[in-house]
Amino acid sequence: MNLLERIGMPLFYRLDPETAHGLAISALKLGVAASPGLVTSPRLRTTVAGLNLANPLGLAAGFDKNAEALLGLSRAGFGFFEVGAATPRPQPGNPKPRLFRLTEDQAAINRFGFNNQGMEAIADRLAKRPRDAVLGLNLGANKDSTDRAADFARVLEHCGAHLDFATVNVSSPNTEKLRDLQGKEALGALLAGVMEVRDRLHQPIPIFLKIAPDLSEQEIEEIAEVAIEQKLDAIIATNTTLSRDGLLSQHCGEMGGLSGAPLFEMSTRVLARLSRATGGQIPLIGVGGVSSAEQAYAKICAGASAVQLYTALVYGGLSMVADILHDLDRILQAEGFDNVSEAVGSKRNDWL
Repeated sequence: MNLLERIGMPLFYRLDPETAHGLAISALKLGVAASPGLVTSPRLRTTVAGLNLANPLGLAAGFDKNAEALLGLSRAGFGFFEVGAATPRPQPGNPKPRLFRLTEDQAAINRFGFNNQGMEAIADRLAKRPRDAVLGLNLGANKDSTDRAADFARVLEHCGAHLDFATVNVSSPNTEKLRDLQGKEALGALLAGVMEVRDRLHQPIPIFLKIAPDLSEQEIEEIAEVAIEQKLDAIIATNTTLSRDGLLSQHCGEMGGLSGAPLFEMSTRVLARLSRATGGQIPLIGVGGVSSAEQAYAKICAGASAVQLYTALVYGGLSMVADILHDLDRILQAEGFDNVSEAVGSKRNDWL
């Protein structure tokens, strides 16, 4: 944590979490947030789903819902970052308060409900994106949509020209019945529609799928089967959980999705099972509870070709991105790996 963060973050903690989050976006837009620039090395450079990444650490969707801080995020050290989720029409999301810090647990609970300004406003900002970044958009569906599966394809069609990749998000727990789309038949039909739109783009882009951690072994197997059939480019494992096991913080009983440290083991086990189920045919991106180089390395060894974080920034500040990457480089060297890709899945059985 740098000096500015040590001074500013205690002040942020006195604010309502959503207000503090808005100020963080403003700081990035104004260029006053941590900005280490490109963080890379021969050991960290990698390729995932055809995307050349300076390093394997990305920012998960949800931080910059409306693609407002693209330049600031492109200078924050990430190898790639994801904005959104975007829905066809603007929607306010769920009533406030809808974001809660769980400080004792180094976690957060949110029930935002895909609040965003809609695909048209987001596409206008994406059109002015920095070209030296690897940028993706999380695709969502409107809460009151009569055809949620079609919403994902609509957003991709409208925004796809400005993206390096797009993620189908059927795993948010905050839109009623959205997770039902993870079922084999519904997911297959949804992805077929998205892939059809992708193939019509002037420059087709990789399509990722983001899944929940609250899945049975059979559900993981079915998702792997559909992903292989539809020729998905990557799977992100995982979104937030509905579990509340072992929490200590005041707001632990709030409704919504839990993210942060308590999610690490659960999400990493799902990642390892998905790695086994896909047999290396589809790259995986590990997300859930990462706040250190050791945890990023554990995700990679469990089967992730790249890793994302988000909630950890609430407690460690944006400067932690460069710290994690420098430490990860040292861990890979100490473990005898010349490149991060060599470590992928090397200790998967530890998580099965």
